Amino acid sequence: MDVLYFAWLRERIGVPRERVDTAAATVRDLVAELSARSDWHAAALSDLSAVRVAVDQRLGDLDAPLPGAREVAFFPPMTGG
Repeated sequence: MDVLYFAWLRERIGVPRERVDTAAATVRDLVAELSARSDWHAAALSDLSAVRVAVDQRLGDLDAPLPGAREVAFFPPMTGG
C-alpha cells in the first residue's frame, strides 16, 4: 500500500510517500502501525483531530476499512477559497 503525506505531515515525517506492508484493518490500525515506526511518525500523527484521510482518493475517517485499498493519504484540514 502507498501512504502519502501532504503539507506539514510530509515535513514532519520527512518523506512525501512510502510503501508499507500492513495487516491493518482500518485507518486507525494503520496510524498505530505508522506511529510505531519512528518518533517522526508518532509526532506527526499524534493529534488526529488535525489530520484528514483519504483511502483510494475518497475522503474517509479513522474507521475506514483498508482491505483491498491501494493508497492512503494523510493531510491537514482543507479550507476553501
